[in-house]
Amino acid sequence: MKGAKPKLGLVVPMKGERAEAPEAPDWMTVDGRAVWDRLAPELYRRQRLEAHFHELFVGYCEEVAVYMAMTKDIAENGISYETGAGRNGNQQRQRPEVAIRKAALDQMMRLSALFGFSPVDEKRLASGGQGD
Repeated sequence: MKGAKPKLGLVVPMKGERAEAPEAPDWMTVDGRAVWDRLAPELYRRQRLEAHFHELFVGYCEEVAVYMAMTKDIAENGISYETGAGRNGNQQRQRPEVAIRKAALDQMMRLSALFGFSPVDEKRLASGGQGD
């Protein structure tokens, strides 16, 4: 045919047709990257992982990684330790990993709401707001 060759960059993809999910940033931890690789394709398919959300999603993935690491540590070492014979005698104290895990879970819950990870949040995001 005569005329200019078509440029594929100008072709508008059909609805529902999207490129592959973006790669995880290089600066993420190994465990955080594993979370990204597991969840990013589905979020991207649902159009909830646009470029301006990447850093928030990195935050979520890293909080999941911290939560998993602290849970593993608690499973191996327990939730408390003994102080030993001191001024106040032998006491049982909560290990710092328990508080770190709780903080990571709290942050995971806050960030997950932004991406619609719970059924309530998913319905909220799917509703599209109140309109005009």
